[in-house]
Amino acid sequence: MKIEVWSDYVCPFCYIGKRRLEHALKQLGLEETSEVVFKAYQLDPNTPVASDLSVVEGLAGKYNVSKQQAENMMTNIEEQAKTVDLHYQVDKMKTSNTFDAHRLAKFAKSHDVEKEVTERLLHGYFVEGERIDTEEVLVAIATEVGLDAQKTKEMLYSNDYGDEVKNDIKEAQEIGVQGVPFFVINRKYAISGAQPTEAFVEALEKIAKEEGMAKPKLQVLGTDEGGLCDDGACDI
Repeated sequence: MKIEVWSDYVCPFCYIGKRRLEHALKQLGLEETSEVVFKAYQLDPNTPVASDLSVVEGLAGKYNVSKQQAENMMTNIEEQAKTVDLHYQVDKMKTSNTFDAHRLAKFAKSHDVEKEVTERLLHGYFVEGERIDTEEVLVAIATEVGLDAQKTKEMLYSNDYGDEVKNDIKEAQEIGVQGVPFFVINRKYAISGAQPTEAFVEALEKIAKEEGMAKPKLQVLGTDEGGLCDDGACDI
């Protein structure tokens, strides 16, 4: 089973959705027979690099709501994260441009450590409050998973893997992605948003049973209503 996941490293529901997917695969015993591939998306490609703007301030500005409303939204997300044993540090989080982080993940993929880098980027941003759009942090993450520091720096100073990131984003637009995380299974089904683990289990079990059948039309098994990043998916 191949599961393609469109996500962004600053989308709080993407990390929650990743955990719920992992829990569902483990519950169904599909960990060893499933391939999870992470695809790039940027919620806001115009975010300045190394900005001092807090996530709460950025959220308030993006959705034209008060700071208190934005804080309430993030508090709700923090509580959801705790259900999968993730402890977000909202006070430490700054708005970040994720283009180079996505390029790093593609670079890591060429060295068979994409899974480790993806997890480390998400953990660094949401749990450690790291600035994942700075060279210092990206190189440190790369070396932690065994990548060469100098080669990582050379990649970051080049345009390498930029087209791969852009192609992922273009593909998401072509298949009609409305928010992330967005999961596509065997190019037959789609699950939108960080659905409850039980919903992932039900959907994956159904798909597993239908393997070998004629290819059906892409079906969205779980959807969200869009909105202020408070319903299991972050708006694009």
